[in-house]
Amino acid sequence: MMSRRRLDSRSCPPGLFGEIQTPIRNEPLDSLFEMTSELGRGKFAVVKMCIEKTTGKEFAAKFLRKRRRGRDCRAEIVHEMAVLEAARNNPRVVNLHAAFETDHDIVLLLEYAAGGEIFDHCVSDEPLPERQITRLIWQMLEGIHLLHQSSVVHLDLKPQNILLTSLSPLGDIKLVDFGLARRLGTAGELREILGTPEYVAPEILNYEPITTATDLWSVGVIAYMLVVGESPFVGEDKQETFLNVSQVNVDYCKEAFSQVSELAVDFIRKLLVKSPEDRPSAADCMTHPWLWQLGPESDPPTPRTPRDRSVGKWAFQPEDFEDKENFLESSYGKRMRLEEAAAGEGGM
Repeated sequence: MMSRRRLDSRSCPPGLFGEIQTPIRNEPLDSLFEMTSELGRGKFAVVKMCIEKTTGKEFAAKFLRKRRRGRDCRAEIVHEMAVLEAARNNPRVVNLHAAFETDHDIVLLLEYAAGGEIFDHCVSDEPLPERQITRLIWQMLEGIHLLHQSSVVHLDLKPQNILLTSLSPLGDIKLVDFGLARRLGTAGELREILGTPEYVAPEILNYEPITTATDLWSVGVIAYMLVVGESPFVGEDKQETFLNVSQVNVDYCKEAFSQVSELAVDFIRKLLVKSPEDRPSAADCMTHPWLWQLGPESDPPTPRTPRDRSVGKWAFQPEDFEDKENFLESSYGKRMRLEEAAAGEGGM
């Protein structure tokens, strides 16, 4: 008889999500699946493509280390599973099919998105036509809106965490990587300093309350990257990146936006504002005229004009690809907490 067991959901972060329903199976993975190619790797996780032997179906197997930096991280894995279960009816969120446990890992068997990350289109010399971009952003907003309706915020939205179901023709989007997701309103105000530096909103850095508007800031960053081909805030190092975010240093120069419509610029400007209260909701964004403008999908893209970029523009990566960074554990977070204690206030 097939052996099954559950992770201990009592260690899940309190007040966020309920007990997981997906059973944790302990059969040897190689008896059920053939592992083919590696899709991604971080310090504490590996994502591999795998094929179910009995059906030939393709999945993405996410191997998550149970112990990281000498501590038990089962609660974080339970948390991510619980979020995926809560979003099971969201067509824009990757599906969780099963979970397995090995000696060192919990393996999440996820829906395979064959089109890869939209990050590849952000940095390509051949940008997507705006109509394709608006279609992807509308789908992304649709998924975010459904999450927000359940009071769930993603908090790590970035092009690397938005996948495509196919590459040619360009498929639909799937949101992934919910390790930092939180449910709002369960225990008063939510204040945490976490995320990926160049995509976090100013209120994150200032240790101010997190709201659904925090995700919408990230949507503005992603939209900027898709139409311009550069990140609006990334600097030479983390400190410069944090400063750019905190001061909302965005380049809207004519050179960068020479091939971009005015409606696109208006959409981005409305999201990249410092005050969360001034950002539109996901539902409001979905009514913006940029996302509804008509035009042939086959418009040939205009190659991006090469621009001087700072050294390491695209080499800047978060330290932990899968084990998402919590700034409270970084040197920046520790320094900020000391400054906060001394000055009696957060922020930069």
